[in-house]
Amino acid sequence: MTNARTWLITGASRGLGRAFAEAALSAGEQVVATARNIEPLADLAERYPHDLVCLPLDVSERRAVFRAVERAAAAFGGLDVVVNNAGGLLYGMVEEATEAQIRDHLDVNFFGAVWVAQAVIPHLRARGSGRILQITSMGSGGGMASVGFYGAGKAALDSVSEALAMEVEQFGIKVTAVQMGGYDTGLFTSGTTQAASDPAYDALRARLAEMWGDGAGPAPATAAPVIMELAALPDPPRRLIVGGRSFDQVLEMGRARTEQYLAWESLSRTAPG
Repeated sequence: MTNARTWLITGASRGLGRAFAEAALSAGEQVVATARNIEPLADLAERYPHDLVCLPLDVSERRAVFRAVERAAAAFGGLDVVVNNAGGLLYGMVEEATEAQIRDHLDVNFFGAVWVAQAVIPHLRARGSGRILQITSMGSGGGMASVGFYGAGKAALDSVSEALAMEVEQFGIKVTAVQMGGYDTGLFTSGTTQAASDPAYDALRARLAEMWGDGAGPAPATAAPVIMELAALPDPPRRLIVGGRSFDQVLEMGRARTEQYLAWESLSRTAPG
């Protein structure tokens, strides 16, 4: 396929990353898939021996990211679409999480995405085009008990991504923060770091479990068509919510925040700033 684009997808061994890789490959694209453990990608590599390159990568290691991006760009002669998907979940109340857990979490979910963006921009700028899709979360607009650090990392990535979009659009590079809804990605199992539980929060944990329920969410493959269409748009949005139910929830959270601001408007306006 002469017009095939080359995708670089991080965290591609499972969940959304795997689904995006499969969708791109089935559309005739070329994919460089990275993950800490690439063994789960062996079957996909057998199906697409000429269009898929798998590279082991821990995105928290900045030097390793730059080396991997050089290999990725060389694999098919350049890069066109970069999907910053690698991430994990730190589950626990703010008081419960250790310093090491917090730093390790943000090293992957926030700094890892920044390292990838820094490494790929020179390659995309040289081509005069490219897409960077930053996989964030529909919950990045506000904190939620027990997953506050996950939301914090995704909110930081949202903010940096908007700044990045403004910086690189002059080079023909488009950046979108893709705010994913809840999909059955395995994030709450193999992708989770659990902080030690303090009994003081047991009642709140029980309420949260009841509120969230047992539903695992739809399969990641159901989100892949949105990503494929987004990557093809000539003028993509800087932010996109993926999931109809999530779209409604984000709008509701926005309305609630606006109502709270307005309720305290008189106090806000007592200061001249």
